[in-house]
Amino acid sequence: MAGQNASTVKLPLDLRDLVAFVAGGLFGAGLLVSGMIDTRKVQGWLDFFGDWDPTLAFVLGGAVLPMTFVWRIAERRCVSLLGTPIPDRSPAKLDRALVTGSLMFGAGWGLVGLCPGPALASFAIGGWGGALFLLAMVSGMVLAPMVAGWLSSRTTS
Repeated sequence: MAGQNASTVKLPLDLRDLVAFVAGGLFGAGLLVSGMIDTRKVQGWLDFFGDWDPTLAFVLGGAVLPMTFVWRIAERRCVSLLGTPIPDRSPAKLDRALVTGSLMFGAGWGLVGLCPGPALASFAIGGWGGALFLLAMVSGMVLAPMVAGWLSSRTTS
């Protein structure tokens, strides 16, 4: 549970926007420098039994290791350093929707070599593959509730 004694830091919205812009820029630059927007590199990382390229393991480690410490600190606070409330994390419910979504995400990532973050970075530098991926992703996000409703109505009737 988040700590009760954390002080709220009041900052102007403009500073939060600037921090978000810088963080997003750093994230995008990290994706670019690491090769995460190169679909061949990602597919090489995911191809364990073929021509496996383990270099993205360093990217994974470089992201996961620092975040383990940051989450430990954040879970003791009520608000972020910028004054934004930190919601309590409820335990994840392992259900069919979570497993199905995870499998679909992994299969799509393996087939295409892109996931949402790298697709945005690829699109930002003029990658048409990223644009096509984003179009398909948004289409899926729009259609998913309709398909879920249709499937639900078929099973209840």
